[in-house]
Amino acid sequence: MISGILLVDKPPGPSSHGVVSAARKALDTRKIGHAGTLDPMATGLLVLGVGTSTRLLTYLVGADKTYTATIRLGLATVTDDAEGDVTSTADRAVLDAITDADVRREITALTGVIEQRPSAVSAIKVDGQRAYKLVRATTLFSMHVPSLSHGSKLTTSAEPQGQSTST
Repeated sequence: MISGILLVDKPPGPSSHGVVSAARKALDTRKIGHAGTLDPMATGLLVLGVGTSTRLLTYLVGADKTYTATIRLGLATVTDDAEGDVTSTADRAVLDAITDADVRREITALTGVIEQRPSAVSAIKVDGQRAYKLVRATTLFSMHVPSLSHGSKLTTSAEPQGQSTST
């Protein structure tokens, strides 16, 4: 039986489960797991454990990770990401007034261990149902379950389009 750690450069589109499913078919084994889910729109390293190496994933799941993100200011969506329906937009004058210092100050507030409200499309259960199912059914609900995050660190300044890269 094949065993080891497989490092996958996940492209945008497939879910982490879809990548695992493809690996299962390609490697002709059912015993494959991953060390953390990436959203379908996310790209990057997806660590898979194959065969007896799946037991090693326990040590990787809690390890610190670095993410790089593009932030688009001025839009709010139902899913808190670029794929959801837009629920509101900011006034252009407000966006034009935002400075690099403003962006740095707000990201600094997210540094260290923080409580973070999970996305409305998360798998967290609300009244016994998955939050993402409630969103798709357009059911209004409130989520009060904080998750801990180690925060973020700004690595580049804001770009002219109102976008910034952070980790």
